[in-house]
Amino acid sequence: MKVRSYELRKRDTIFSVAIIGTLFFVFGFISWVNALLIPYFKIACELTHFQSYLVAFAFYISYLVISLPAGYLLKRVGFKRGMMIGFWIMVVGALIFVPAAMTRTYLFFLVGLFSLGAGLSILQTAANPYITVIGPRESAAQRISVMGICNKGAGILAPLILAAALLREGDQVLFDSLPYMDEVKRSVTLDAMIRRVILPYSIVGAVLFVLGIVVRYSPLPELDTEYEDEHTVEANAGKTSILQFPHLVLGAVAIFLHVGTQVIAIDTIINYAGGMGLSLVEAKNFPSYTLTATIIGYLAGIVFIPRFVSQLTTIKCCTGLGLLLSILIISVRHPVDFWHYEVDISIWFVVLLGLANSLIWAGIWPLALDGLGKFTKLGGAILIMGLCGNALLPLGYGILADQYGLRFAYIILVPCYVYLIFYAFFGYKWRRWIGLKL
Repeated sequence: MKVRSYELRKRDTIFSVAIIGTLFFVFGFISWVNALLIPYFKIACELTHFQSYLVAFAFYISYLVISLPAGYLLKRVGFKRGMMIGFWIMVVGALIFVPAAMTRTYLFFLVGLFSLGAGLSILQTAANPYITVIGPRESAAQRISVMGICNKGAGILAPLILAAALLREGDQVLFDSLPYMDEVKRSVTLDAMIRRVILPYSIVGAVLFVLGIVVRYSPLPELDTEYEDEHTVEANAGKTSILQFPHLVLGAVAIFLHVGTQVIAIDTIINYAGGMGLSLVEAKNFPSYTLTATIIGYLAGIVFIPRFVSQLTTIKCCTGLGLLLSILIISVRHPVDFWHYEVDISIWFVVLLGLANSLIWAGIWPLALDGLGKFTKLGGAILIMGLCGNALLPLGYGILADQYGLRFAYIILVPCYVYLIFYAFFGYKWRRWIGLKL
């Protein structure tokens, strides 16, 4: 049975939020392990910085390719059946890691990562609009913050769990000795190292298969996003294209830049710590620190939005903080001994980007989907396409890092936050393209 947005009873809403929260935990677990895979593949497959960031590219470029077809798929088969299909595509991606590891073929790993991202894009195309419209619009950021905790909580656990599966005591000595090995011994060592991914990804594939079945037959209701109230019908009269909603299109660009800045803060920090002399074993915790800062922001959002502060005010504050921290990363140098790490203070500014990024996503979605009515599913797909920023911006960082150094490469964040500030203050208000007919 389909129900309209906002029509769910409180009990049904809580139950639905719990199911979607589980999905967001899965999203986070699958996505944020890339923070460890990037430096791990860099060693095991003997890659440059740029080549290693193809991990993020292959995973997230699928959002650009798959999101629009995912929107049409969900419209045709419904949310639950579509999410089951998404899970099973992810199963294929996880299992591709087995032949990839057996042959130590980086291209196969990238194909597997693309498949994981493709399935995830279907799930996110369903889940993000779902959690946005399942309750009152003014508390959407609060619900999205709950989802963010599920997502980033998984992100804290995922690199640590994968690190426990992949890394061994004494590995740093092994990594340091690789350049001095003869070609045959190095090849045998790297083959053994890369095959450590087989067991964890086989387990991931089995869990995803079961989750697909569980979601398909769960009591999660289908939402009727085709319904439009009288105000929305009047506002959308004569509109035939999703491109006739400037606040959505500008919001998709904002999503592109936001997720790119977020993944740069998390997926580059291990390599950045390595540039300060920390080993992979020592640096593996930094993505979790960044995600912990994000969760602190989510908790603040749950407590304060909308009771004490509006979600619009929070996105304005967060974008401004992101710009400030980006400038500090590239301009302030000072050694500090903090939390048993002797590093430059700039790495802690990178960690704090997790706090700045925490409520930007939650702010963009309700602003961008406002008033779309029957275009909501397609609008959600357009926003999910913006997640390809996770694919492209880390590559830009990698190019800058290879040429100008790991610290200066963070300058790529500055124009991103400038645009996000524009959207938070002005872009979300645009309801028509001035002087342009679409």
